[in-house]
Order: sequence, then C-alpha cells, then structure tokens
Amino acid sequence: MSVVKINVLTVPAEQRETLEKRFAARAHAVENSDGFEWFELLRPVEGTDTYLVYTRWRDEESFQAWLEGPMKAAHRGADAPEAERPKPAASASTLWSFEVVQQAAPKPTEQ
Repeated sequence: MSVVKINVLTVPAEQRETLEKRFAARAHAVENSDGFEWFELLRPVEGTDTYLVYTRWRDEESFQAWLEGPMKAAHRGADAPEAERPKPAASASTLWSFEVVQQAAPKPTEQ
C-alpha cells in the first residue's frame, strides 16, 4: 500500500501569500517523480496558522529518492549562493508519515 507524507507548516499570516506563490512557482515539480501518486497544498480556513502539504507515494523508497534528489534541489534554491536564497515562509515544520490501510473512491454514476 501507499505511504502518505504530510508536511505541517506553521505560516504567519504575513507569509501566507509568499508560501503559496513559492508552491505555485514549483507547480508540477514533483509529478514526474517515480512513485509519486498525489499532491495537495491545504490552506487553513479558520483558527490556525498551519498549512498541510499532502503527498502520497507508492512506497517509502520513492519518497526518500525524491527527498534526496529533486526536493533537495528545489529547496536549496538551485545553485544560488546562500546569501541570495529566500528566507523560509514557514516558521516551523513537522513531517508526519502514514501508511494507507484503507481507501475509497467515488463510485461511477450510471447514465
């Protein structure tokens, strides 16, 4: 079964737009990664400053390969010198890991 990784990001209100623009600029960067199954950036609606970055992978090895390759390069700011790299938009980050043990999808509607 698949594995799910949820990056829990604490994002101050004044950094929300910055965070969302950065994700938009990297849109589709993960989609060609071997073993990648799904991505969602979840914006908090009320009562919290926590964004959730949801990804689903075929297996732990696929996630680790992406983490050590494309993800590291994207977060490193490519080849930019450290002084030119943008400051993080999140003030804190925690990674949650899950195994998918059950799942359901909508049933096709009959026409």
